[in-house]
Amino acid sequence: MIQIRPVSDLRNKFPEIEKVVNEGQPVFLTKNGYGSMVVMSLEQYSRLSNYIEDKLDEADAEAMETDKRLTHEEVFGSIRQRLSKNA
Repeated sequence: MIQIRPVSDLRNKFPEIEKVVNEGQPVFLTKNGYGSMVVMSLEQYSRLSNYIEDKLDEADAEAMETDKRLTHEEVFGSIRQRLSKNA
């Protein structure tokens, strides 16, 4: 279940937030009713950042093998199409 809590819980209920985060779930913190930040475990952050780094490395390698380049509109238009099909 998604955990959404006020940022004050980070100070006042740290052990509860730490437990949720250590179970592998991120905690979304709000300030004045608006999203402010996300707290996640070091392991979860590492997996996320490693995945992104791997994908960027793949893109760099592919770019070295071809002269084909895509415009901003081509890239994000394709992403928007995929997202709208899945919505």
